[in-house]
Amino acid sequence: MAIQTPNGFTLDDSGRRVVVDPVTRIEGHLRIEVNLDDDNVIRNAVSTGTMWRGLEVILKGRDPRDAWAFTQRICGVCTGTHALTSVRAVEDALNIDIPENANIIRNLMQLALQVHDHIVHFYHLHALDWVDVVSGLSADPKATSELAQSISRWPKSSPGYFKDLQSRLKKFVESGQLGLFRNAYWGHPAYKLPPEANLMATAHYLEALDFQKEIKKIHTIFGGKNPHPNWLVGGVPCPINVSDTGAVGAINIERLSHVKKIIDQCRQFSEQVYLPDLLAIASFYKDWTYGGGISGQNVMSYGDIPDHANDYTADNLLLPRGAILNGNLAEIHEVDQRNPEEIQEFVPHSWYSYADESIGLHPWDGVTEPNFELGPNAKGTKTHLEALDESAKYSWIKSPRWKGNAMEVGPLARYIIGYAQGNPEFKEPVDKVLTDLDLPVTALFSTLGRTAARGLECVWAADKMDYFYNKLIANIRNGDVATANTQNWDPKTWPSDVKGVGFTEAPRGALGHWIHIKDTRIENYQAVVPTTWNAGPRDNEGNIGAYEASLMDTPMAIPDQPLEILRTIHSFDPCLACSTHVMSPDGDELADIKVR
Repeated sequence: MAIQTPNGFTLDDSGRRVVVDPVTRIEGHLRIEVNLDDDNVIRNAVSTGTMWRGLEVILKGRDPRDAWAFTQRICGVCTGTHALTSVRAVEDALNIDIPENANIIRNLMQLALQVHDHIVHFYHLHALDWVDVVSGLSADPKATSELAQSISRWPKSSPGYFKDLQSRLKKFVESGQLGLFRNAYWGHPAYKLPPEANLMATAHYLEALDFQKEIKKIHTIFGGKNPHPNWLVGGVPCPINVSDTGAVGAINIERLSHVKKIIDQCRQFSEQVYLPDLLAIASFYKDWTYGGGISGQNVMSYGDIPDHANDYTADNLLLPRGAILNGNLAEIHEVDQRNPEEIQEFVPHSWYSYADESIGLHPWDGVTEPNFELGPNAKGTKTHLEALDESAKYSWIKSPRWKGNAMEVGPLARYIIGYAQGNPEFKEPVDKVLTDLDLPVTALFSTLGRTAARGLECVWAADKMDYFYNKLIANIRNGDVATANTQNWDPKTWPSDVKGVGFTEAPRGALGHWIHIKDTRIENYQAVVPTTWNAGPRDNEGNIGAYEASLMDTPMAIPDQPLEILRTIHSFDPCLACSTHVMSPDGDELADIKVR
């Protein structure tokens, strides 16, 4: 069967095909298929979510005030961001305002998630696409120390420190047990870092692994636990009582001091480890400007981090809001999640059913009815798929569109919009990175740019944590200790039929929850998550999503070691658990990498 690819090439069955299933170092289960031309350049790509959860179905008929506890289980990585989006949706529907302190604490929890997620993503999910750990065994510890001290004042940078680390790595290798560094393509020609840079980055990988558990403590202080901290429609569940150190669950001076300590550590690690590492690594990959795809054309952000409570307009959101189409940075479009003509989800290539699959549905009218079937051109069996039929249904992810356009969401989208707005908090850091690396603005629209934007946002988020902490302390000193508002909590006061929408900017991008409440119970609930936007399949017009578009025209050095595919896909930080809405009972295969 001949395949007409989105970029105009035609591939037949003799064309080589690479299947990566599952893509690892992500949350959930993702399958990527690509077709290569004779020069090993990717000319066609297919992104498939291979699991289904059905939380929208589970929520129907439940008390909307409990929805956050269910939606938070959408993901164990994006801890709390689904809960935040859910309580905002319910508050929007029922016209519930929250106290200023509740807004501040929510922002602190959301920003802590941004910092935590970005650090974990860069070091533990993405860095090994650029860093050859085994190469670090041949590094000179003294030269590694000099490199580290030349880019940062981070104290853990002595020759002895790197020598000890190198000895630990050698024991791993000599024992034949690489542990957490197993199953990578060490020695792949696409790796470009010198041994000293590899050793330095590996050291920081391990430091980040230890530090990330400290960041989570902000969630345990304000939300009682992590993962899945507690939330509350109308505010936050933690009272403030600075004078009583024994009050159960209360925020006292000791806990506030601990929060401040963690914030200071986040700023230090982001500024002295993460960003310097990112720039040092990027300097060896300046030619890696593949992976732009839709980011060079269409990007979108809902905006987030409201400076003041109960105001979700663009001017009050510290993360930028808007959409850019066709790469026109001179025009930023308004985004309205309520408008049924703006946001719609399509399912012609998704394993769901609509009454009329020729049209898209706004989330308030959304339907989540599973319909798993393989197209006539699929090869293999349900338990061992060799090839999917991209002309039919091929993913558990829907295809969301904004005004009919496939959009990229995430840190890069936020920074492109902030850059286009001329906002100095976003434009100046981007310009500095481009200047330091001697790269044009067009380099921003790439896998490298996507990775850099996440690092810049980590520094920004850590700084904003300090800003909101100071606001909280000032409120408390002024006698304001309110953290919750339970007005309108009595279902007897609710309208009989009402709708609401809540939105955030999750670490991976624009997140929206739409709720329809009827007779005090959830009539319909739909979540459109960042990875749905990015990983969705083709729509009825044949337009491809961000993952599929980003892989086009990427050359591969060794097709059966698909490092280049992983680099670009990992740069999005996929969260398939969020987007697919538990794995198919037939999907018991652990790994499948093939070249045809």
